[in-house]
Amino acid sequence: MISRRIFLKDGALALVSLGFAPTFLARTVEGIAASRQKVLIAIFQRGAVDGLNMIVPFGDRDYYAARPSIAIARPGSSDDTAIDLDGFFGLHPRMRPLKPLWDAGHLAIVHASGSHDETRSHFDAQDYMESGTPGIKSTPDGWMNRYLHAREHQKGTPFRAVALAQQLPRSLQGTAPALAIGQIAQFGIRAGQATDGVQSSFEAEYAAAAEGVLHSTGREAFEAIRMLRQADPSQYTAANGAEYPRSPFGDALRQIAQLIKADVGLEVAFAESGNWDHHANEGAAVGILANRLDDLSRGIGALVRDLGDRMQDVVVLTMSEFGRAVAENGSRGTDHGHGNAMMVIGGAVRGGKVYGRWPGLAREQRHDGRDLAITTDFRAVFNETVRTHLALRDTSHVFPGFKSSPPLGLFA
Repeated sequence: MISRRIFLKDGALALVSLGFAPTFLARTVEGIAASRQKVLIAIFQRGAVDGLNMIVPFGDRDYYAARPSIAIARPGSSDDTAIDLDGFFGLHPRMRPLKPLWDAGHLAIVHASGSHDETRSHFDAQDYMESGTPGIKSTPDGWMNRYLHAREHQKGTPFRAVALAQQLPRSLQGTAPALAIGQIAQFGIRAGQATDGVQSSFEAEYAAAAEGVLHSTGREAFEAIRMLRQADPSQYTAANGAEYPRSPFGDALRQIAQLIKADVGLEVAFAESGNWDHHANEGAAVGILANRLDDLSRGIGALVRDLGDRMQDVVVLTMSEFGRAVAENGSRGTDHGHGNAMMVIGGAVRGGKVYGRWPGLAREQRHDGRDLAITTDFRAVFNETVRTHLALRDTSHVFPGFKSSPPLGLFA
């Protein structure tokens, strides 16, 4: 037998660990019945992905001159050559799962994008990208959290902003509520460790003790927790034959799909893919980078297939803190660079196009004589996504100090 005292103690700890008041949690039930809303899924490629081998400029001859051993071959009949997109750019051969999205007009690429700040520090560059204020270290919150604050509304649920991660990323830190959930199955009473019998008994005790204060709020809160506990990843079956890679990244995207389909009010989701810092033995069509791109593309491809028609309301946005040097180094890897490539995927995206001005890779065209120059500020992509997809017209507080430029035209 477990005493009422222990029930209340454990329950209090469980509610406090969620990081928000029960009255806010109760809004989840209200949000379940709401109509579908727009969702942004941000994917951070931590470690500075080699954008030149991810989105290959095979039409630029200087690309091959700078990378004698790690360049991706021009499109051809072999499976180890670049996948032609527009006669100039191509996908890395391990990114084939994304080609149908390009052909359908749902994948757009923004090349030569990034931060104009000169740092080559992973820590600083990631901080600037997630805060949305390049060069300013004192910014207290992240750009995604500022968006949430700017769009506060009564029907917002605790699951409005969720990071499938062990801790809340910099981009979601701030005054607006957001959650970091490592595993959906562990979200709930005592991180999901309580048995159904313990939970039912606790609910009964809690409801009786709190009736005079919270009335139905406590019961609604537990109903929300129970709903998420039932969305057990081990029991979830992806739709449309989607097969997620068996990796932390694949698991994160699978759970994001679960939350979207559960209609719990998810509006902003965050996932990350790591280990992109390849100073040595990067490889070309095969190797370390190829394996990482395989995981990334299969994960995104599965997500899109799994969500099906819901992708009309979803945008997937990829980002990385900076790119890699144009020339390979003596260890057949690439050092920290500057410009990079971003991907924008969704049903309402004007895809099938590489956006931004290509600066060229000749030595005199490079940034500092060594890196891909930046012609599109990463905030232009963020800003257009927030304004057009998430329909926040005034983004001045989301991206302070950013001088809005003419839109790229990423969305229909």
